[in-house]
Amino acid sequence: MQSPSEKSQHPTAFPSRSPARLLRFSLTVTALLAVLHFYIGWQLLPALSLSSLGWVCGLVFLALSMLLIPLGMLARFFVSNQRWSDLITWAGSLAMGLFSSLLVLTLLRQILLVLSLPFIFASALLVPLLALLITLIGFVNARCLPRVVDVEIPLVHLPLSLVGFTIVQISDIHVGPTIKRDYVQAIVERVNSLSADLVAITGDVVDGSVPQLAAHTRPLANLLARHGVYFVTGNHEYYSGADAWVEEFKRLGLRVLMNEHIVLEHSGAQLVVAGVTDFSAHLFDPDQRSDPQQALSGAPDGVFRLLLAHQPRSVSAAVEAGVDLQLSGHTHGGQFWPWNLFVRLQQPYTAGLHRLGKLWIYISRGTGYWGPPKRFGAPSEITRIRLVSAASS
Repeated sequence: MQSPSEKSQHPTAFPSRSPARLLRFSLTVTALLAVLHFYIGWQLLPALSLSSLGWVCGLVFLALSMLLIPLGMLARFFVSNQRWSDLITWAGSLAMGLFSSLLVLTLLRQILLVLSLPFIFASALLVPLLALLITLIGFVNARCLPRVVDVEIPLVHLPLSLVGFTIVQISDIHVGPTIKRDYVQAIVERVNSLSADLVAITGDVVDGSVPQLAAHTRPLANLLARHGVYFVTGNHEYYSGADAWVEEFKRLGLRVLMNEHIVLEHSGAQLVVAGVTDFSAHLFDPDQRSDPQQALSGAPDGVFRLLLAHQPRSVSAAVEAGVDLQLSGHTHGGQFWPWNLFVRLQQPYTAGLHRLGKLWIYISRGTGYWGPPKRFGAPSEITRIRLVSAASS
């Protein structure tokens, strides 16, 4: 996802696998979580008028939550048994989602109390009830097969033969401990049912190594489109070993675009499909710095130019490179409230269709999820993009 807590663009956002670094990381996270859980307990437990048993249950719940979250984040590094690792990750991810809502609603209640506002949130009991309800709704939303979102891109001087050209975009699946082969297979079947002219995968397909996840990404080999399936790296590919994954995706038949382009012929008209490495790629490999200018070097002028770029932050360079349409992901639309309010601190756009000069940019809310299996106010999507003439839009 692309909540602020995850979206550090430095490779240390996910610590080195060395035991000493992982231990320091886990201790730091646990200490911070301890403080935040103490705050929740301090604000809510006395206000709930609990019995002795209620106090014990409340404290045990907070302690378990505090421990499960870092354990879930680090299980794949410390637990060799895949089944147990996934189980711990599931428990930690669910705890993270519930804790996030508890913390936000506790803070909101405290603000309302300080302001002496007569509002229903002043009830301490309502905070855990609402947090649980939001988490349950978010879980159902996250685990459902993504909806198909239809988007029209109006373009001036679009050749008649390109009117109606369809691009299906999927992004940010995050195959890993909680998203497996069956979920990927369902996505592939839904995409294939749309009979696209082109399929674009805009990064963050995986959260784990090729040996761990190759069996679960295998259905991607069955994606079908008239002009093929194109992929660009996201930051999570670099966390997971980008070079190995690039080779694996090529083996599956995906066309990987790393600061390069191809020219397609469609019903007598040309179009350029370009792709860049992730905006943060140079932090992992200086030779893979994201570069829209390089990606479009030598591309023919006067034809429609499509750029696949994982992060919306590539848009300024894309304008300078003469791109007509940029497709991005990365943000997850915030994934769940209130993180959608903070995405704009790092990215120029959160989700949906926007325009910058003559360039259109569409940002997918993502086809999977990261971290907590939770989507609230930012539904996942498979995007069907259709090119249309500006005159008829």
